[in-house]
Amino acid sequence: MTANASSWIALAHLLRPQGRKGELLAELFTDFPERFKERTQVFLAAPGFDGEAAQARAAEVVAFWLPMGKNEGRIVLQFAGVDSITQAEALAGLEVLIPDNERVPLDEDAVYISELVGCTVYDGAIAVGTITDVHFPATADGSRRLEEAAPLLEVISPDGNEILIPFAKAFIVEVDTKEKRVNMTLPEGLVEVNQSQRSDQDAKARGESKQ
Repeated sequence: MTANASSWIALAHLLRPQGRKGELLAELFTDFPERFKERTQVFLAAPGFDGEAAQARAAEVVAFWLPMGKNEGRIVLQFAGVDSITQAEALAGLEVLIPDNERVPLDEDAVYISELVGCTVYDGAIAVGTITDVHFPATADGSRRLEEAAPLLEVISPDGNEILIPFAKAFIVEVDTKEKRVNMTLPEGLVEVNQSQRSDQDAKARGESKQ
């Protein structure tokens, strides 16, 4: 059976073993970690999964918990038949998926990340660019998501520049995923500043400097 990649939803990314009995620490891609209690049947596949069902491995979540401290904001998962560090290491790097039709219904003002990717951002009547990814701000060491900070839309402008735009309620006018359109009212200069900052970072990475 072949399914389109967009018909699958990624819930988490398995990072590394967490414990001696096969537990794995994972990065959460969902605001609904409690779904692992209600829906224990999931699939595991490598990042970039193209939707080919034969490439996905069925798995059963037998336990999960939300760690505190440096791993707050992540999740620990344990799968049936995975009982050792060695078995857990073999799963590190895989993504935890469910079919699109099993995802949790959202509140009226919420939207899935997968539905944002490919949408065009408009600042009033001006097309700023197309969303290629969504980033969640985290602590400096990357161990914990900053829940109070707005996600950042990675947007590619028509001339090929990359722009980071805060997906903040104060800027959002309307999100129409069917029309692949995100209407926003952005503060004056925000696009230019974020675009120039990104250009400066890229120049430094290439060993260049502006005069």
